[in-house]
Amino acid sequence: MSESPSLDGLRVLAHPVRLRILSLLTGVAMSAAEAARELGETQANVSYHLRRLHEAGLLDVAEEVRIRGGLAKRYRHDPESGSRFTSKNPDEEQLLIAAMVEELKRRGEFRLPGERGSISDAEMWVDRETWEKALEHARELSDLLHSAARPPRTRGTIPVSATVAMFEMRRP
Repeated sequence: MSESPSLDGLRVLAHPVRLRILSLLTGVAMSAAEAARELGETQANVSYHLRRLHEAGLLDVAEEVRIRGGLAKRYRHDPESGSRFTSKNPDEEQLLIAAMVEELKRRGEFRLPGERGSISDAEMWVDRETWEKALEHARELSDLLHSAARPPRTRGTIPVSATVAMFEMRRP
């Protein structure tokens, strides 16, 4: 994996297909062809996004396999790799947030009505201690889900969605 991202900060993450690829490859290593089939995208499109994510240090090459005389790379995502992606550029952060919103809209179309879930939205003022505690819980939630991710359609698993965006806001 690259020691430092070679692409523009958060901009590499700011694409809904890339967010889907990272989520998919948290649970299993896949080639471009395998990921394209799972995502319902073209192999060329997924291959392009895989290269960009790999160049940025967000994907590792887990293995290389011979397929029909060629060499196919299988990529895997380590969720910890994204922690170094920060930006002082508000435009990059807005791009990432917009991509997350679009991906949440897409996932919302697959929500099972009547099944248990949690939806929360808040814009409020809280004390610093409460805010720090909430951030820690969000990190723990993310760690729990990422560490439990399995390949798609694994027996005994269910598809779930989790999108968390927590940030301090400037004073109005």
